[in-house]
Amino acid sequence: MALIKSISGIRGTIGGKPGESLSPVDIVKFASAFGTWLQKRHNKVELNVIVGRDARKSGGMVNSLVITSLRSLGISVTDLGLASTPTVELAVSGTKADGGIIITASHNPAEWNALKLLNEDGEFLSSDDGMKVLEIADSEDFNFVSGNLTGSLVLDDTWDKKHIDLVLALNLVDVKEIKEAGFTVAIDCINSVGGIILPQLLRSLGVENIIELNTNPDGNFAHNPEPIPENLTAISEFVVKGKADLGFVVDPDVDRLAIVCETGAMFGEEYTLVAISDYILKHTPGSTVSNLSSTRSLSDITVKHGCKYYSASVGEVNVVEEMKKRGAVIGGEGNGGVIYPELHYGRDALAGIALFLSHLAKSKMKCTSLRQLYPQYVIAKKKLTLAPNSDFTLIVNTLKTHFKGHQTDERDGLWIGHENGWVQIRKSNTEPIIRIYAEGRTTQEAEDLAGGVIQIVKNL
Repeated sequence: MALIKSISGIRGTIGGKPGESLSPVDIVKFASAFGTWLQKRHNKVELNVIVGRDARKSGGMVNSLVITSLRSLGISVTDLGLASTPTVELAVSGTKADGGIIITASHNPAEWNALKLLNEDGEFLSSDDGMKVLEIADSEDFNFVSGNLTGSLVLDDTWDKKHIDLVLALNLVDVKEIKEAGFTVAIDCINSVGGIILPQLLRSLGVENIIELNTNPDGNFAHNPEPIPENLTAISEFVVKGKADLGFVVDPDVDRLAIVCETGAMFGEEYTLVAISDYILKHTPGSTVSNLSSTRSLSDITVKHGCKYYSASVGEVNVVEEMKKRGAVIGGEGNGGVIYPELHYGRDALAGIALFLSHLAKSKMKCTSLRQLYPQYVIAKKKLTLAPNSDFTLIVNTLKTHFKGHQTDERDGLWIGHENGWVQIRKSNTEPIIRIYAEGRTTQEAEDLAGGVIQIVKNL
């Protein structure tokens, strides 16, 4: 059993004891804390909150507890039902709601669930705001209303179409080119909400040949939900067997996008953002942002277009903050998370699909040929268990001494620039481990760089 409380929300495994897993008690307490924080933030009792959920089997139960908790505070709720994370984000800003809750554990396995919290802009809470919610939850400083003052409940299933219409209205989404390309597209939606909205999106984009895999939103996840190569062997075979031009894979809440080439090879989760940024920069030059753990390829492409690249600490809220600061035209994370400000400040696989298909259609290339246009880097991802008495500051200082003369960044652990890439070491907030990510031009180079750092840490 597990329960993780953080500034971005609460997540855990369903069942077990309160305080040790995501039990009904914890769900009620955290939803009530968020509602109370909203009341204080907006200085009013009568509020409206948007709620949506992915297709996990626990979603209905969690949804009921969340809605009842909010209504018991006098807060009105608009329930979108089964909806993607970016759809809920757009609904919050589109309805001028006071906040939102997305019931999803994103790429975590099926036995997990979570509450992701949104402010009135449909964006994840800042660290300061997230801390205030945690403090309210710890103190249980809630004030529930009497029965006749409970908030109202409205069901609204119109936002999938509204989301798709907003994507189609983007200047750089070229429906005509996509339709003329006559793509055959395979999709793997892990049997969650992507199975509802992706076929609708593709048909709206003019894609007539859609090969569907795991599109029944019943919560029976067909494989590990994280869209990384080792979990996507079925869609790779599906693309080849169906003679598709490419395949798209989303996670259970549809904010991450992985792409499969016509050969069944992965386009590369790091390169979803790279390819789409290349397309955006060709038409609307401007700065780009990704987190410190993302590939250097985005920086290379940005510079090639005569624009500036900026990095941010890991975490969507940090990337969004940096994008706003720099006026970035595109940004995101190397896990397939694309943030396109012209639509909204949130990772959105629907926007990613529409922009990538526009890029591919206009290029007149095969998916594999398009991938070869971009600088090749490889990232090695390692982790190391920390001894109980480990001093992370000592580890950082030792590495800084060892890599003296290299570019360093300490906003998020320690990031060290390297001739052909970088290495980053971060301490986990939820486990007694440190994560070591290293990038190089080849697998061997990345592995050697990560291995060297691991050896230095072990020697301490």
